[in-house]
Amino acid sequence: MFRIEKDSIGEKKLPSGALYGIHALRARENFPHSSPFSPEWYKSTAITKLACYLTYKRFIEAATDKIGRKLPVRVIDSSVIEALIAAATELADGKHFDSFIIPAVQGGAGTSINMNINEIIANLALLKLGHKCGDYSFIDPVEDANIYQSTNDVIPTALTIAIMKMLAELEDAINNLREAVESKEKNSRDILRPGYTQMQEAVPSSYGILFSTYNDALSRDWWRVSKCSERIKQVNIGGGATGSGTAIPLYFIREVIVTLRELTGLPLAQSENLPDATANLDKWVEMHATIKAHAVNLEKMASDLRLLASDLGGRNITLPRRQVGSSIMPGKINPVIPEFVISAAHKVYSNDALISSLCSQGNLELNPYLPLVGTALIESVSLLTACNRTMSANLFEGLSVNEAAGYNTLLRSPSLTTALNPHIGYNRAAELAGLMKEQDIDIFEANRKLRVIDEEKLRRLLEPGKLLKLGFSLDDIISIQE
Repeated sequence: MFRIEKDSIGEKKLPSGALYGIHALRARENFPHSSPFSPEWYKSTAITKLACYLTYKRFIEAATDKIGRKLPVRVIDSSVIEALIAAATELADGKHFDSFIIPAVQGGAGTSINMNINEIIANLALLKLGHKCGDYSFIDPVEDANIYQSTNDVIPTALTIAIMKMLAELEDAINNLREAVESKEKNSRDILRPGYTQMQEAVPSSYGILFSTYNDALSRDWWRVSKCSERIKQVNIGGGATGSGTAIPLYFIREVIVTLRELTGLPLAQSENLPDATANLDKWVEMHATIKAHAVNLEKMASDLRLLASDLGGRNITLPRRQVGSSIMPGKINPVIPEFVISAAHKVYSNDALISSLCSQGNLELNPYLPLVGTALIESVSLLTACNRTMSANLFEGLSVNEAAGYNTLLRSPSLTTALNPHIGYNRAAELAGLMKEQDIDIFEANRKLRVIDEEKLRRLLEPGKLLKLGFSLDDIISIQE
């Protein structure tokens, strides 16, 4: 069974029970691919429309009370408004997403997104009132479902809502990972290892120090991400097509943001310059640059752990065994979690370039590339949340430090002699380092051959508390000499 729908271009045949309509069908034909649209953006668009319907209802009630007679504007029947409210509420809960047939990559600045959701809401409302899908003489997707709205204020406002909710999840995920890293830091504070600069052994360090660098980086990331919502909270809802508010009641413009705050619980604010908020997308460039910095820190951590756990790195740490690593090599386990994180980070970097270039492509009053900008933003936040969660649950949970391997490597590292400079001088330390390297022996054996320093003093100098202390004092020198 089919139904016929008309628009200004012509007619289309649709399945009789389809909640989508002619506008969505044309868009699917015009953009014939399957890039998935975000459920978060879909639900946030429905919430935004719900706010519009509730505000419209209040506007009509307030205007009727004030004038006390028939209003000089078109008034949607109260039963229709209630049906639209009920339908939008269902979409806001994520229902009927299978009737959203528009791909993420599209032309038209989001008009296809807006119209597909208008059609779903209108047809769902028709069914609730006992009509058939497509009976637009009773409820129209544009006249009714899109009342006092424009694609150009609804869709970017909905994107802001979606991102703000996702940023809250990212904050929690970062904090959970930071707590897991902090636990490793505390448990490995005095476990010695060589530090490395330019992939070469440098001065003595510890796993606690290494994990502390991750902990502080994540703390900065959490703080930065927590500020993102403040930077993006201004929206252009109520501004209409270009932010001028043309053909929209002043009551609606002022009150819709209040309703939207009530529905979402988010600290949304209506921009003081609605045309600016409609024309310019630089807030997304700023926000994404912030989360890109977090991607950089995650990649650094993942790369370090992958290296330290590798056969090349001497297996100084052991990563949890998460899945079989080869279809031909028995027993092989690969560092899949770090590799996922590194891959995701590079997707964020590419999204950053995409967002920057497309945001600069806005023309005069509008940027037509918002759909792809928003899709890239949502993908980046989602990927980073996933990275934090899997690093916490599948990488740091079960990660172990090979204490003996790190310590033995350090004792045989000529770089260890740097810690002796204040006590024996650079030249004598260089003799020790040279012999260690030449004969591949540890520092104690080299010292026994060269008799540079009393062995008991040497052992005291190489205790974790001495090696890891920030700088030295004269008392430190005296205590060793006595």
